[in-house]
Amino acid sequence: MKSPAPLTAAEELKLLSVVIPARDEEGCIASTVEHLHVELRLNNVPHEIIVVDDGSTDRTAEIVTRLSQSIPQARLLSKGQPHGFGHAITAGLMEIKGDAAVVMMADESDDCRDVVRYWKKLNEGWDAVFGSRFLKGGGVIDYPWIKLRLNRFANLFIRMLFGISLNDTTNAFKAYRCTVIKGCMPMLSAHFNLTVELPLKTIIRGYSWTTIPITWRNRRTGEAKLKIQEMGSRYLFICLYLWLEKHLSRGDYKRKDT
Repeated sequence: MKSPAPLTAAEELKLLSVVIPARDEEGCIASTVEHLHVELRLNNVPHEIIVVDDGSTDRTAEIVTRLSQSIPQARLLSKGQPHGFGHAITAGLMEIKGDAAVVMMADESDDCRDVVRYWKKLNEGWDAVFGSRFLKGGGVIDYPWIKLRLNRFANLFIRMLFGISLNDTTNAFKAYRCTVIKGCMPMLSAHFNLTVELPLKTIIRGYSWTTIPITWRNRRTGEAKLKIQEMGSRYLFICLYLWLEKHLSRGDYKRKDT
């Protein structure tokens, strides 16, 4: 499936919202927020940073609250039940003030410099920008080999099922104009399968998108939250649900230009 061309008359973006879901990330959340803020400030990107605390039992919320006193662009969103990675991202996206948003991990696995590149690409008129760790110029550092093989298999399956060129659909680190986020609501995924739901909805509902190479580094502190053994059926469910939308909805959810 080929992306539509970007809108040449798209409005210039005024504020970037970065949504960071976090659960028990006291060892890295401060450096993630601080490094992101510095990078965006140095590149003159107007921004807000929303850290969604997804039921942490450590000092994550306390650290972000303290940070917000010195970095007014950062704020904490404490999310109650139900918990889950997908629920946390959806809650954050519902609270953004910007006209574009980036979803970023709390563990510094995503490169802050790529957020600036997302912002610039969105301002070319694209509705969404998808980063890929597997394009020329991208890369991964210290990726566990079992997870890497499963990742490549899952992404190959998605590419074949939907006939798309995107080769890193499962990566959460992506950027969207708010028009796309609103057009993809409501979100169905409670967990990490949201990383598949949001870009696939963007594509099959007719929004324009492009890809850029990005880099990823395995977390250096804390514990990975993605449990592969729990996610297979959830990924499959959302893929099949959206495959049915693509083929049977008769365009009911397609983007409507006004």
